[in-house]
Amino acid sequence: MSLQGKRIFITGGSRGIGLAIALRAARDGASVAIAAKTSDPNPKLPGTIHTAAEEIRAAGGTALPIQCDLRDESQIASAIEQAAKEFGGIDILINNASAINLTRTEETPAKRFDLMFDVNVRGTFLTSQAAIPYLRESAESGRNPHILTLSPPLSMKAKWFKNHVAYTMAKYGMSMCVLGMSEEFKRDGIAVNALWPRTAIDTAALQMIPGIDTATCRTPEILADSAYIILNRASKECSGNFFVDDEVLASEGITDLEKYSVVPGTKDFLLDFFLD
Repeated sequence: MSLQGKRIFITGGSRGIGLAIALRAARDGASVAIAAKTSDPNPKLPGTIHTAAEEIRAAGGTALPIQCDLRDESQIASAIEQAAKEFGGIDILINNASAINLTRTEETPAKRFDLMFDVNVRGTFLTSQAAIPYLRESAESGRNPHILTLSPPLSMKAKWFKNHVAYTMAKYGMSMCVLGMSEEFKRDGIAVNALWPRTAIDTAALQMIPGIDTATCRTPEILADSAYIILNRASKECSGNFFVDDEVLASEGITDLEKYSVVPGTKDFLLDFFLD
């Protein structure tokens, strides 16, 4: 398996899971465009598009940092066009950017509702839409194009909605993009899949949620390695799947997940949402 020479566009990749996926691809010599909002350092959150680019280059890849607000369709279109021009096309789109607000209905302000739907649903849809012409060209050139979205399997069980209706709807909106687009673009040979973690993942966003013990989490690298496996599969044969990280790894014979533990030896992990 290798992503050498692949041209990758990642949303929200200045830190956390997006950056981990970028660095895994960079080790093969991939070209990675990091499209995220953080250009200047934020005292509350580590990492910018520029520090991410430095890490990608240090890992052996080519990097293109692009400041992009996914709430602005013109910025999305410009970022995709800029990456395609710089790299000569796009082979892989990672819809990683996401906003989270775990509040009950009466405690969810309109601006937070709008942020989650603008970034999660609208951002995923419009970024995919803008990338499709380039992914179609990639398919025609036999370059195995993929869209991979970080979103959960769809489940209409009330327990996944009751504590944070707005957030669940926003994440499921991303998943519905996967469900529909995988079928829509099957004839074009463009794979569209989702990936979700079994356990909570130690990211800067998670650390901002009160009461979370990161010692019960795994590192973003478990998703990076899972994504790497998926992106190496044949796009015409692997589409419309809602993958879970440990299941992807197990399919390749990787069952010892100790190296992904934030605290070595941890047995009881905090489970993520949306998985029974």
